Amino acid sequence: MAVDLDVEEPNLHLFLHPVVEHTEEVAIDIPIVDESTCDFCRKCAEICQFKAITVFGDIVLTYPEMCHGCGGCMAVCPQNAISAGKRPLGEILHGKAGKAGFWMGRLRVGEAMSPPLMRLVKQRIGQAARSGSAPGSAERPAVDLPDILPDILIDAPPGVSCPAMNAVMDADVIVLVTEPTPFGLYDLKLAHEAFERLHVPMGVVINRSDIGTLDTRTYCRERGLDIWAEIPFERSIAEAYATGKIVAETEPRHFDRFRGLAQTLMDIDMRRNRQQEGNHA
Repeated sequence: MAVDLDVEEPNLHLFLHPVVEHTEEVAIDIPIVDESTCDFCRKCAEICQFKAITVFGDIVLTYPEMCHGCGGCMAVCPQNAISAGKRPLGEILHGKAGKAGFWMGRLRVGEAMSPPLMRLVKQRIGQAARSGSAPGSAERPAVDLPDILPDILIDAPPGVSCPAMNAVMDADVIVLVTEPTPFGLYDLKLAHEAFERLHVPMGVVINRSDIGTLDTRTYCRERGLDIWAEIPFERSIAEAYATGKIVAETEPRHFDRFRGLAQTLMDIDMRRNRQQEGNHA
């Protein structure tokens, strides 16, 4: 299953050319305050970490664009004066890419909150796996990805901010993609330091591996990061990418390179599962 969680600028569909079977418009819950019931106790403002709701005397102000949809303000309101409204987030697309399942989130233009949409994509996948129902049906459990899912390859957003962390927090294996330049090494260090707290296996793929310096390889060696694949700097690869082709399909040697990477990931995941089974036993 292929999942594009880079919801701000998804592009996996440009290469996999999926047949989209279902599109769902999704929204986030935002607070709607009934001031005739509210006693202006400020508990809603105190619990909100994002300052999306505040109280000035006998006036309650809400800022929907800052709301993360956690529902905390509704839960703590002693007068039940806060109900849920809706703010459009974007859409979730689901279908098939060849033999693989395909899921993608696409954020509404101008929307700043990508993590809520990313979580909704994961919920829909979990719902479909558990119930066998079509995405977007009435039952929408707030759950993470269940164990019964097939292998999932997630295209995560770049960087180490909230969107990137939301993408990888459920992962069994994390692939860090970099290049052997000072900028690439700087970003690799940030990603490694951020994601190592998840305590899952991590390895590195070096893109444009035959340019730049050896500093990236030195860092990987010193930090115990295995280099799982190296992709050379070639015009044919750039041409394939620019025309929406999968690089692994352009030449046999590229196919072998990516097949080796896939096998490495499966082997690591299998060893990890066996270790967990042994720990439970």
